[in-house]
This record gives sequence, structure tokens and C-alpha cells, in this order.
Amino acid sequence: MYSFKSRVRYSETDQSGRLSLEAMIDYFQDCSTFHSEVLGLGMEYLKAHHMAWVLSSWQIVIEDYPKLCDEIEIGTFPYGFKGFFGYRNFFLKDETERLLAKANSVWTLLDTQTMRPVRPNTDMTEGYILEPKLSMDYAPRKIEIPEHGKQQGMIEVKHCHIDSNHHVNNGQYVRMAMEYLPEGFKIGELRAEYKKQAVLHDMIVSSVYEQGNRYVVALCDKDEKPYAVVEFTGGRNT
Repeated sequence: MYSFKSRVRYSETDQSGRLSLEAMIDYFQDCSTFHSEVLGLGMEYLKAHHMAWVLSSWQIVIEDYPKLCDEIEIGTFPYGFKGFFGYRNFFLKDETERLLAKANSVWTLLDTQTMRPVRPNTDMTEGYILEPKLSMDYAPRKIEIPEHGKQQGMIEVKHCHIDSNHHVNNGQYVRMAMEYLPEGFKIGELRAEYKKQAVLHDMIVSSVYEQGNRYVVALCDKDEKPYAVVEFTGGRNT
């Protein structure tokens, strides 16, 4: 397991003064990056071996959101490899060790020269120590898109959406999707499925599907093929 401690900054809070979901995702992404760098399997290693880990899906269950200036601990560990997939858990705790959020993620290892999936090599399977997975209700990786959604408009991919892999960062899709939630909606669970990569100047067409306490946002290309599908389920006090 790898973990690090932090303190909730003002720049990481939302209108309620608590850690935003986007900032929580950033913490989780940073934590897995730090872990890989410590093991010598980080960005430079992947670049030298023409490989990249691409996120296939998120499931994040939130019990509570820490407040401004709260001390927090962010942690992660891998719990399995299967073919070209890697499976990783995350957690967020407060200074009393209370679990605030837990997450499951599925990653695909790509050969960046062929853009085809490849199996992890020996360095990876020996370097990443697998641990028992977190106790949580694991949802399917794929998200079913309901019928009769409302198209909301188009978003042009700009430089601010792009990460070092030269496509839209997975957290940016969540940010886009959150714009379509009703005012005051408190997110208790997030699921996100990433289907293909959007790059600079692509146009993303957004459609929203409402089912009671659940919202699904499909972010698609002009032919209605999804780049990403994001599902939000309301939490307490929603």
C-alpha cells in the first residue's frame, strides 16, 4: 500500500467549503502516480517502454466530504491483474482514521506505438504488491445508458482538458458531466466508464438521463459514440 497525508486547501473546496469531488479524484490519481514513481514504474519508465496505463472505469463511494483545513490521508494499492487489465483500490480517511471515501478502478495497459492492449511485464507484476481488495459493493464496469435523454450541447476539447498522454484526462470528463447536475445535488456515488479517447479540438456532445436519484451523462462524439459515460447517485441530504 502507498499513502500520503495532506490538508484540504481552499482551492480544493466547492461552494459548501468541503473537498470537491473533482479534487478527490485528483488526489486519487496523484496517489497512484506517486506509488508508481516510488516503485520505479512511473512516467519515465512507461515512456521508455512505450506503454501507458489508461483508466477504463471508476467507482467511488463517498461517505462524507472533508472540510477546509481538515487533515486527510489518501491511499491506494493494486489487488489484481487479469490479461491487460490492472485493478486498484483507493481510500480517503480523516485524521481519526475514519473512512470518508473508497474507490475501485480498472486500468488498461496500452502499447503506445500500436495503441493495442498489452499484458503487464515482469517488472510490473513483481513490483506491484497485490493486497486484498477493499470491502465494498463492486458495481459492473459498464454503465447502461437509459433511454430518452436530453441533449445539452457541445463542448470543444481545449488545451486545459489534455494531459501528458495527449488526450482528455479522465477527471476532466467528470468535471464536464457535473455541470449538468441540479443545484444542490450531493453525490454519494460516482461511476465512470471510459470508452475511447478524445483529443484536442474534438467536439463532445453531451446528453443527460435522469432516473429519480440517479443521473447518467453520456459524453459522445458527433456520431453519438461515447467517449465516456458518467453516472451520479445521490447521497445523504441530496
